[in-house]
Amino acid sequence: MPPRYRKSSDDVPPGYFAWEAAGLRWLADAGGAPIVGVVDVAATHLDLVRLDPAPSHRDAAERLGRALATTHAAGAGAFGAGPAGWAGDGWLGPLDEPLPLTLGAWDSWAAFYAEARVLPLARLGRERGVFDAGADAPLHRLAATLRSGGLDTADAPARLHGDLWSGNIMWTADGAVLIDPAAHGGHREADLAMLALFGAPHLDRILAAYDEAAPLATGWRDRVLLHQVHPLLVHAVLFGGSYVRRALDAAARYA
Repeated sequence: MPPRYRKSSDDVPPGYFAWEAAGLRWLADAGGAPIVGVVDVAATHLDLVRLDPAPSHRDAAERLGRALATTHAAGAGAFGAGPAGWAGDGWLGPLDEPLPLTLGAWDSWAAFYAEARVLPLARLGRERGVFDAGADAPLHRLAATLRSGGLDTADAPARLHGDLWSGNIMWTADGAVLIDPAAHGGHREADLAMLALFGAPHLDRILAAYDEAAPLATGWRDRVLLHQVHPLLVHAVLFGGSYVRRALDAAARYA
């Protein structure tokens, strides 16, 4: 039996740990980026294979980039689809305050992004008093632009990690291993934009290796901030502060 690492809480929403376990298994089934193994799951805990951290290095970053392209290429049933075997919505955010993550099935990425990512957080931000009256107007303008299809691309639904910031990459002696997903079907550029939002070791090599394995669509760099609107909104709702202005300014750029 491999050494275990236990995540536990008595306060998470019902099904929270089953959601994470389903995402880990779905990502592992893609045969791409290494994913931490699930040992056991229960209502109040999730046992994972314990990982031993090691320094990051450029070769491991290049392997991660290529492997992540394979994970994304495994695809999903639709934009917004949850992991195989999962029913209902999911969650995203810290263990002590996970936010709802809307799931479903959308034919286009832009409609999905508007209806399942931008607008739900606009509503939640208003409910929590994060946005002053009328301040969330850029979010509604962005949603309207997205619904018009003007920002859409031809990419098929990708199998996303869904919360791929640098803290969810564990560097080990064998290379990078991904942890703590919010896995769903989405735009492959979203995972890459999340890596860029807070920075990641050797990000340039991750992106270059990814693009070599699965060339990105023309203009992808111009869409990085667009994909960052959602995680910025998550941080605005959870933490307030400068994230509120950053999220609104990012939305206004594309609205």
